[in-house]
Amino acid sequence: MKKSIITVSREFGSGGRTIGKTVAQRLGIPYYDKELVKQVALESGFDPKYIEEQGEFAPGKTHFAFSFLGRGVPGVMGGMTAADFLWTIQHNVIRDLADKGAASRESCVIVGRCADYILKDRTDCLHTFIHASMDFRAHRIVRLYGESEVAPEKRLQDKDARRRINYKHYTDREWGMSQNYHVCLDSSVLGIDKCVDIILDLAENCPDTTE
Repeated sequence: MKKSIITVSREFGSGGRTIGKTVAQRLGIPYYDKELVKQVALESGFDPKYIEEQGEFAPGKTHFAFSFLGRGVPGVMGGMTAADFLWTIQHNVIRDLADKGAASRESCVIVGRCADYILKDRTDCLHTFIHASMDFRAHRIVRLYGESEVAPEKRLQDKDARRRINYKHYTDREWGMSQNYHVCLDSSVLGIDKCVDIILDLAENCPDTTE
């Protein structure tokens, strides 16, 4: 495979998680989503549920500095906010996964967590963004998660807004902007299975710029 690390960013309800998991299954490679949260929890000492939720919020104030991007120590935040401490741990975990994978020639799929930004300087990555129409996503989340007191369209808008703010806060880039990814796919037009096929084809056939 020419691109050994595949990152999947996605709009809520677009099927990005399903697409990423299916790509990993078809390639027989590790898939990091909930597993990534568990690893961050192990290294930070925070509850996995808190970590999963915190990844969708951006704090108003931050003490984050890139000088803290060395290995974090559980329970010691060095003056950083909890959110920034978690970002540091998450950054390290994703970089470690990529480095270890490259060293062992093992590929992987990473979903969300700003992985496209964290690994933006690597040439062995394929960065993807999955989006879909509001109608497609609204029907999908109701089918998967059921009805709630909040209209599905509002649930989608709120979730995406939080992801957008969080991404902007830590990357200073616009979430979902095509220039940040190698390919953006509309799952409501292409379908989940076709998106999987396209990503598999690109991962296999993209030129290897390291050669």
